[in-house]
Amino acid sequence: MRATVGDQLLVHGRIVGQHDRVAEIIEVLGADEGPPFRVRFEDGHEAIMSPGPDSVVRRVIPQQE
Repeated sequence: MRATVGDQLLVHGRIVGQHDRVAEIIEVLGADEGPPFRVRFEDGHEAIMSPGPDSVVRRVIPQQE
């Protein structure tokens, strides 16, 4: 799994009724754009994560002006 700063990490809920969580990747700590990642969730909480198979990286493409 590779990511760059500004991409989103989507973590799927593991049980019925648990919502997906979305976090912005604010720092890539691993080699070759790999995990672990420092992320910031929508509520402002920050964490260092090594995503598992229930996670997906969404590439954010910067808009050109």
